[in-house]
Amino acid sequence: MDLVTLQGWLDNAAFAILFGTMLVYWISVAFPRITFLPAFGTMGMVVANLAIAALLTARWIEGGYFPLSNLYESLFFVTWGITAVHLIAERMSQSSLVGTVTAPVAMGITAFAALSLPDTMQVSEPLVPALKSNWLMMHVSVMLLSYAALMVGSLMAIAFLVVTRGQAVELRGSSVGTGGFRDVKLRRNGVAVDTLSTTPELATATAGGETRNTAVLEKVAVQPTATSTLIPQRLTLADTLDNISYRIIGLGFPLLTIGIISGAVWANEAWGSYWSWDPKETWALITWLVFAAYLHARITKGWQGRRPAILAASGFLVVWVCYLGVNILGKGLHSYGWFF
Repeated sequence: MDLVTLQGWLDNAAFAILFGTMLVYWISVAFPRITFLPAFGTMGMVVANLAIAALLTARWIEGGYFPLSNLYESLFFVTWGITAVHLIAERMSQSSLVGTVTAPVAMGITAFAALSLPDTMQVSEPLVPALKSNWLMMHVSVMLLSYAALMVGSLMAIAFLVVTRGQAVELRGSSVGTGGFRDVKLRRNGVAVDTLSTTPELATATAGGETRNTAVLEKVAVQPTATSTLIPQRLTLADTLDNISYRIIGLGFPLLTIGIISGAVWANEAWGSYWSWDPKETWALITWLVFAAYLHARITKGWQGRRPAILAASGFLVVWVCYLGVNILGKGLHSYGWFF
């Protein structure tokens, strides 16, 4: 079997595996009593990840360069990133709900790349002069990995909004501000006082149960707001999704930052300017600002629940415009090897 035939087999296999995996995840959510289905879903994502890795490796061997030169290759690289980040998120959440939103996106991208793109856009071709640089692997791979992580984080935010039905709820997790102190309050003489830190003056109990000070630090369970009618299980799931979304976006944002900086350095080498306000550059900056605002709201302002979830969910559309939309809607310095 030659490499070209192998690639055609692998991309179709990746699509079929992801399609089946999507159905498994959906069935596991519809019928939660079938306890073995989530394990099959996880296995499907692992096999799809390996199939895509094999496909990209075969193209690397065939073309002699890192396979990120055209839309077909980049779509499969993004899908590989989504499946990899999915496995991280699923391990963190221990919930099959992650796969119900990530598997359809991964399957859709694979279907578009393998079944919709014309054959002329799927074959390996010699690199255009602007891409003959060591920065190809560094800049493009980091940017695409950041897109994958930010997409998964945004999908977790969308799942959170669906689970909570868009209601305003208070959560107990450690995904906001200083983390574990979110559900800690300081009580002095029976009066609750919000605090984010402890002091040496706080009382400690002696061996006989005697306290030395009236200031006592105690854990207070945060209850849902009056607008929330969620059952405890759904509230716990919402808390998990909120936490995973925050952590995955926290992974993707530094990658996006590194990718933008490396792209500026490469642009200076290739075109003599660090920043040209090319459509791709402009939307990369917009994407960075959206997720910077999300993290700022979470870490500094203490936002939690619905408001940051809406901001993160909007980031899903922004990432797609940055990644693919600007290549369809306009022509710029980044258009080579794509649609124009």
